[in-house]
Amino acid sequence: MLGMVSGCGSAGTAKDTGDIKIGGDLELSGGVATYGQSVLNSVNLAFADQNQKGGVLGRQLQFVTADNKSEAGESTSAITKLITQDKVVAVLGAVTSSNTKAAVPVAMDNKIPLITPTATNSEVTVNKDGSLNSWVFRSCFLDPFQGKVAANFVLNTLKVKNAAVFIDQKDDYSKGLAAEFSKDIKDSGGTITDTENYVGGDKDFKSTLTRIKASNPEVVFVPGYYNEVGLIVKQGRELGITVPFVGGDGWDSAQLPELAGAANLNNTYFVNHMWAEDPATKPFVEAYKAKYNTEPDALAALGYDAAEMLISAIKTAGSTDAEKIRQALENTKDFSGVTGVITVDPKTHNPVKSAVIIKMVDGKKTLLTHVNP
Repeated sequence: MLGMVSGCGSAGTAKDTGDIKIGGDLELSGGVATYGQSVLNSVNLAFADQNQKGGVLGRQLQFVTADNKSEAGESTSAITKLITQDKVVAVLGAVTSSNTKAAVPVAMDNKIPLITPTATNSEVTVNKDGSLNSWVFRSCFLDPFQGKVAANFVLNTLKVKNAAVFIDQKDDYSKGLAAEFSKDIKDSGGTITDTENYVGGDKDFKSTLTRIKASNPEVVFVPGYYNEVGLIVKQGRELGITVPFVGGDGWDSAQLPELAGAANLNNTYFVNHMWAEDPATKPFVEAYKAKYNTEPDALAALGYDAAEMLISAIKTAGSTDAEKIRQALENTKDFSGVTGVITVDPKTHNPVKSAVIIKMVDGKKTLLTHVNP
């Protein structure tokens, strides 16, 4: 292990010529493959643009990817390969919280910077005991923040207090959002009428939704990913659940209307990282559409920001030395990203940034409001 750590830690400093290899531990197949593809596209877009400008430190950027198949165990294997075999100087990914948490120990052991664009679980960067994962960063906000944003939206905008919660019981992201949302609802005098669980990959939710309906909620909070959320909303509407469905950024996928049905998504809302028409975001959206002939989701925008944060850090470090890149990331301040201005808190490695509330109208996303931290 010591030999491996020593070898990998110096991977980026062994030579000063040739391409700078950046790893991508991404969900390119499996349950959330659209997320991984979004990040892959946006990182390739950022790196291609930078390479056209002459690269970084006079060298070209090379994005080396490994498919974690949307599974935590595969994520560990993917990042291990990227570091020990491909000799990358930093890693972007994984996308989901569970898959990123599986990659964190490898990054820590090998002293290689890891930036997750989209893993929102608190324990990605700071452990339960308060210790910092010093080699790990992110370009997205956290579950406690978006859970609080969702609860405040339900209480203050929808003006209801009785909520049912439907959780993916094996997913850290889903559980983290649900915990903060439920706490804030109850702290404000509201009631959680029912808490039910499902497992990612499930297809039939009708028996559980029947119990949720019987609890008479005024809103149903579903902090999950689009592939299950779409079916949950569709089956809920079929059972006669007419109250609003509310969720987090895991809803953001072009496949959501296909799975749920456009009309079924009316009266649904979710917390997200960006709005495509914002001035800071629009140039990226146009470039992405021109390159890939599709509109980017929030995960693509966050992937772009993570790539640009890393490019900026390497420039600031003036080196591909892992420790110098780590220090530059830790001191990121007032970075203008497409999802907003990012300042990294050196004590937590989390960014301070805003959120938006998206309202679905006939299958299309519309902006409801911006929410500052």
